[in-house]
Amino acid sequence: MTGSADLLLHPVRLRILQAFLGDRALTTAQLSAELSDVPAASLYRHVARLVQGGVLQVVAERRVRGAVERTYVLRQAASRVRAAEVASMSAEDLRAMFMAFIAGLLGDVDRYLSRGRPDLLRDGVAFGIEGLWLTDGEFADVMRELYLVLDGRRANLPGEGRRRRLLASMLLPGDERPAGGNQSEGAEGSGGTT
Repeated sequence: MTGSADLLLHPVRLRILQAFLGDRALTTAQLSAELSDVPAASLYRHVARLVQGGVLQVVAERRVRGAVERTYVLRQAASRVRAAEVASMSAEDLRAMFMAFIAGLLGDVDRYLSRGRPDLLRDGVAFGIEGLWLTDGEFADVMRELYLVLDGRRANLPGEGRRRRLLASMLLPGDERPAGGNQSEGAEGSGGTT
């Protein structure tokens, strides 16, 4: 992999990017506190690479005990692998990209479970898979509706009663043939938790 994929799809850099989701502005000290299992020297090196790559942007600087403390924000447009780069990836590159995505999710779940006794209902944790029969037009409608729902929430700032939540998604084409050969049976779905 080359370009933005090479920069973004490193396990530590993925965690750094994720820490900034939700329009957060963080100093390296705050980031280090959140990613306490990452050695400071390694964290600073990865932050520097993301700044150099234009993914993180310095928005403030202040002197703290003789050193300069920088506050960073995520540049959303630069924090994704570009479509042209994805189009040119081999199946092996795409597999590696997906494995980095899954590794990030596994890390998030592991950190959640390590906080104490999990309560999926109380904590609003859910995962599952659905099988939907959609025309290309219906699929476009679903994607537009999802975008509109999420776009209206992306501008939310931290506040009373708000908890930062991570939403991961993935869409794949399923088998083109309905089970049993009968398309009139309707949509098939299998839920997950909560």
